[in-house]
Amino acid sequence: MVKTATNAFDPDWISPPGDTIADLLEERNWTQAELASRLGASRKFVSQLVSGKVPLSESVAIRLARVLGSTVRFWLNREAGYRAALAKESEIETLRQDIDWLNELPVTQMRKFGWIDTHRDKARTVAECLRFFGVGTVDAWRDWSEGLGRTAYRMSEKTRSNFGAIAAWLRFGELQAQEIDCRPYSADAFKSYLEVLRSLTLEEDPEVFVPKMQQSCAEAGVAVVFAPAPTGCPASGATRWLSSDKALLMLSLRYKTNDQLWFSFFHEAAHILLHRKRLMFLEIDRNGFRDQKEEEEANQFAADMLIPRNFHLELLGTGGSRAGILAFAKKLGIAPGIVVGRLQHERVLPHSHLNDLKVRYEWT
Repeated sequence: MVKTATNAFDPDWISPPGDTIADLLEERNWTQAELASRLGASRKFVSQLVSGKVPLSESVAIRLARVLGSTVRFWLNREAGYRAALAKESEIETLRQDIDWLNELPVTQMRKFGWIDTHRDKARTVAECLRFFGVGTVDAWRDWSEGLGRTAYRMSEKTRSNFGAIAAWLRFGELQAQEIDCRPYSADAFKSYLEVLRSLTLEEDPEVFVPKMQQSCAEAGVAVVFAPAPTGCPASGATRWLSSDKALLMLSLRYKTNDQLWFSFFHEAAHILLHRKRLMFLEIDRNGFRDQKEEEEANQFAADMLIPRNFHLELLGTGGSRAGILAFAKKLGIAPGIVVGRLQHERVLPHSHLNDLKVRYEWT
């Protein structure tokens, strides 16, 4: 249910063009003096060229192509790659002063989930995390994460001050959403698709219902992403606008049963339909927010989508019995576990009863 990030091969070692020159000299049994003679250059210059102490210019690349073979482009690319590697290595040394930043991030789980590559060198891990977040420096990351936090609707200062794990989770969702092609957002289309998606609660296999959920929502301009929450990220769901016509709806499976998953989905959908675009909504816990007005509206929307209000008396009439719940769920065309969860929430049914009617999910 989660796509693992992949990264291109990026070796840590540095090889100057001189290494290739030295190999070719050895193949030909030439000395540096002979190469200098053939290039029309001094012995000192060739020695410095082989050791990487002088740059390989375009004119030298032309001569090397004539004398040693290959192409001018090959030699220039070899030089460019070497200089880029030197610059990267210099930057890695600079990043050593930012190693403490890693303490703010769930690095171990970011590696486990495949979000970042593993490096023994902590400075390289800093560089890898910057790449993941799409920023150039730790200061730029702080600006980005603080800006993201400011858009979160009524998030408490305590939650805001421990934002690293949440930021990592949200960033992964953003990256996944970039891979989902969406039509421009349409509230009418989204609402109509939600009515249809309600029937997917009967499907127990996420491998079946998740792609259908994602496809339908994408048609309405909403990218749906499932991503495990790393340690320190208490979110069960989130919504944010990636652009004026594309929304992101994230779910973490923090609560692993079908009643919780579908309630969370429709709750997040309510934020997209009902609330302001410039805000980000994070579902944490009641201590994570200073106000619950929008949360209560979203809760009511989700409850009504799953079990419409005009069926409430009939819901209570089940008495919490297994037979009554199964019959009621069949009549509404929803999963029995959703009915169990609703009755537990309304304290008609103890939280310890009939949980076998719920479907449990695990990250694979």
